[in-house]
Amino acid sequence: MVAFNFDPQFCRNESEVISKLIVSYLLPQLGYSPDNWHQEVKVADIRLDFLTLVTPVIPFILDQIRPPNIVIEAKHPGQKLDRHNRKLRRYLSKLNARYGLLTNGKELKIYERDADGEVRLKFACQGKEIAAKINDIRAILGKISLSDIQQTVSSEAEQICNSPESDLKNRSTTAEQISNSPPDQTVNVSSETEQISNSLAGDLQNRTTTAIAGNRMEEKSNMKVIAIYHNKGGVGKTTVSVNLAASLSRKGKKVLLIDMDAQANTTFATGLIKFQFEEDDNIIQSYVFHLLESGDFNFIPDIVRRSQGFNTPEIDVIPSHINLIEHQDKLNKIAVSRSRLLVKLKQVRDYYDIVIIDTPPSRDLYAEIPLIAADYLIIPSDLKPFANQGLNNVKNFVKQVNEYREAIARDPLLLMGVLPSKISTNSQFLKHTFPRQKSVISDRHNLPLMESIIYERTPLSNCLSRTKNEGEIEIPDPKSIFDFCDLKSDTSAEQSAEDFEFLAAEVLNKIQ
Repeated sequence: MVAFNFDPQFCRNESEVISKLIVSYLLPQLGYSPDNWHQEVKVADIRLDFLTLVTPVIPFILDQIRPPNIVIEAKHPGQKLDRHNRKLRRYLSKLNARYGLLTNGKELKIYERDADGEVRLKFACQGKEIAAKINDIRAILGKISLSDIQQTVSSEAEQICNSPESDLKNRSTTAEQISNSPPDQTVNVSSETEQISNSLAGDLQNRTTTAIAGNRMEEKSNMKVIAIYHNKGGVGKTTVSVNLAASLSRKGKKVLLIDMDAQANTTFATGLIKFQFEEDDNIIQSYVFHLLESGDFNFIPDIVRRSQGFNTPEIDVIPSHINLIEHQDKLNKIAVSRSRLLVKLKQVRDYYDIVIIDTPPSRDLYAEIPLIAADYLIIPSDLKPFANQGLNNVKNFVKQVNEYREAIARDPLLLMGVLPSKISTNSQFLKHTFPRQKSVISDRHNLPLMESIIYERTPLSNCLSRTKNEGEIEIPDPKSIFDFCDLKSDTSAEQSAEDFEFLAAEVLNKIQ
């Protein structure tokens, strides 16, 4: 291998980053030749600016058994790499690859995806340092030797050839039985599969019944319940609730999202309100009020719905309705109604990992119920004067709720922190005003501030206000910020998605 020094000045555009840095320098230095790397512009449903898939399998085959080992994405030297972190993470997850290399010639970053699916920065350097640090890069991404590959393939082939005759016979017999199955039996299998996949309520009902019959209500549960609350409106509670739920769901968590606000913004945002006329209202007969009105019927399996076209994967939702406000007086007269949500959540604790509750901007029963049921509290705030002044009200309300929790032998609510939300991206604001706003939270209100920041960007509102035409009728078609990014390649949307990925990681770290 002939070594030469790489100069980032060689790269004046994205094409030259590809040809001069990746193809002519990096891949050869790492031990890869053209017969074991592959360039694609589209893989499955992923649209790529440029992607090189490096695989130790010859010839190149991309599948779940033999995924690419390295995903390399090149960017124009004028683009900042931080804007593309989330996209590269998505590539690694969808392609089941271990390493991702992101470079614009001026910088180079290597990310690693661990066994739990988390993607972390493993190595970074400036473009002018690449040649000097090529051994460090090679130690991470260097090609597996061809002899090792051939030895592995030969070993696997030998194991197959030496399989006991009876084993091969059994496999053959099984295959013959399947191929000779009557057509009606095949149809039955397909039908049963469909029934199973659509039996969300039945599955939950069975789990609930088992939990009650087994009298396991007091056992320790791993399910965590998080309330999103501030008594001031317009601070981004719904945006935080639905997109945090979406992010956690994409990380493989089983998530339940509960809408406790009569405005039903979360219900709308998750695609459950498709109707345009009152006579088509399919929510009014079964929503969160019915969960609270009795302890003897209307359990979570009876009320829960699956979000519609909102996120991949979709999320379980307990919807709300504008009529919720009319029932508050009735529930207020029933003291036990305050703890019904807590009790019914315990019945499905073996099914969900995380429950997120979107709350109303008030200090009434519908705000109290989520804070009684929750383990943790996140307080979204735009950190403006009115929102900050309202933090004293929040603290007093939480104190009252904790008195009730103590009366029912429940630990105090844990405050995860104040979450800066709807924060302007203006550079002068971030330099001068934002630091002062943050200091008020700890200095004046003595509250913890979360590390995550949800910036105010247009895609966050656009993704939830999407519509589509069905015939002559325009119906809502909201998307999570993640599915919105998959539909539309937009730098601002990618940055918002990264905000929520960071928030989800912080939340998981705090609850674990």
